Amino acid sequence: MCGAEMDESQRSQESGSVRKKVGIMGGTFDPIHNAHLALGECARIQLKLDEVWFMPAKDPYFKKKKNVTPARFRAEMTSLAVFGREGFEMSDFELLRDGETYTAETLEKLNELYPDIHFYFIVGSDSMYQIETWWRPETIMKLATLVVAEREYPERQRSFMDQVAYLSEKFGADIRVLDFEESDISSTMIREMAARGEDISGLVPEAVALYIGKHGLYK
Repeated sequence: MCGAEMDESQRSQESGSVRKKVGIMGGTFDPIHNAHLALGECARIQLKLDEVWFMPAKDPYFKKKKNVTPARFRAEMTSLAVFGREGFEMSDFELLRDGETYTAETLEKLNELYPDIHFYFIVGSDSMYQIETWWRPETIMKLATLVVAEREYPERQRSFMDQVAYLSEKFGADIRVLDFEESDISSTMIREMAARGEDISGLVPEAVALYIGKHGLYK
């Protein structure tokens, strides 16, 4: 599912750096599932990241009209999912902030608090195509390396690698493409299966499946 480490030429920008390398995986995580964990592990291995922080969103502004599970449950599921996995941590950084949270602002605050860390923002290709519609995209691409896993995105207007080149030229973005096999697991699918009482144990960590059942989530 995940390719080998990137070669020295692909990692040349980090070779002279002593800064800690931390990947950020943000999202609603409603619920977190095995594909999220696989993507985080792939980024950790290929880019030799010291840690990957899974950062549940508190108030995702783009999902205001959707029924999102309360943050406490999503955070607890994320903690259960990453427990005992090398280099993985659940970060409550966005959960502790007031009001709406935006990626650009999160990265600004992270860079202020942790000047000894270089951040890698891990996303799917859908986010890479949409990033210009996000709040202050230039700040995002200035403060973090974008780590992108290719997957189907029907609304794209240019090829995947052309989009990488476009953002690199327009914003001076540092973009790394993961060798990662796309998974068809989605949080939406898991919620629908759980609502129907179907078995989701192969799609999420066992502890997460038990938690969903215990709290009657998605019923």
